[in-house]
Amino acid sequence: MAHFCLEVTGNFACFTRPEMKSERVSYDVITPSAVRAIFESLLWKPAIRWQPEKIEVLSPIRWISIRRNELGSVAPAGTIRSAMKKGSGNLGIYIEEDRQQRAGLFLRDVRYRLTARMELTEKADTDDTRMKFSEMFKRRASKGQCINQPYLGCREFACHFQLIEENSANETAAALKNLSPDDQRLLGMPEKRPLGWMLYDMDYTDTAMPSPRFFNPCIEQGIIIIPAPNSKEVRG
Repeated sequence: MAHFCLEVTGNFACFTRPEMKSERVSYDVITPSAVRAIFESLLWKPAIRWQPEKIEVLSPIRWISIRRNELGSVAPAGTIRSAMKKGSGNLGIYIEEDRQQRAGLFLRDVRYRLTARMELTEKADTDDTRMKFSEMFKRRASKGQCINQPYLGCREFACHFQLIEENSANETAAALKNLSPDDQRLLGMPEKRPLGWMLYDMDYTDTAMPSPRFFNPCIEQGIIIIPAPNSKEVRG
């Protein structure tokens, strides 16, 4: 299997907890589904899938509270279907009439090193090989090319990315060495720190009704190991 590592940085991030209804509150760290989305933003093909394996947190977990203007509703699905059948319809949403100001608790000044492996799917043709897609990904990542701008939870929180040739735990330890005791405790130093139940990803086995899956990660020395999707640690 082909393994790749990206280092991503951003001013803000929000990996929203699903139990928070009206106000956005982020998880402490990036979720596996967000890791997958970042790799897919650089290279996505029906013949491949990305499986996140490891998250390395290279910056202290810091928070910021921001109030933002958001829309209170979305275009109704029934109206959209009717417009598709008729060829016309009112699909507009008037911002001034539907604007709501909401507070959010976000992460700030984040820096992660993300490791994922590339796997071939059942849709791969005979001429689709891991070597082919691996070289394609490395070329795109090294040049800063992407299909769509990768982001950290919310599309307005764009991130910068860099391909890391060799992923080393020693570099993670060096980056965390000079942190304050409080920041070291947040990153599971010297003992593991449980993060509670976190969204793993969506299960699209039933495309009509995808279901969320969760896992209970621990962060140790700034590192989170992501279990395989079919492991007992992941529950739906």
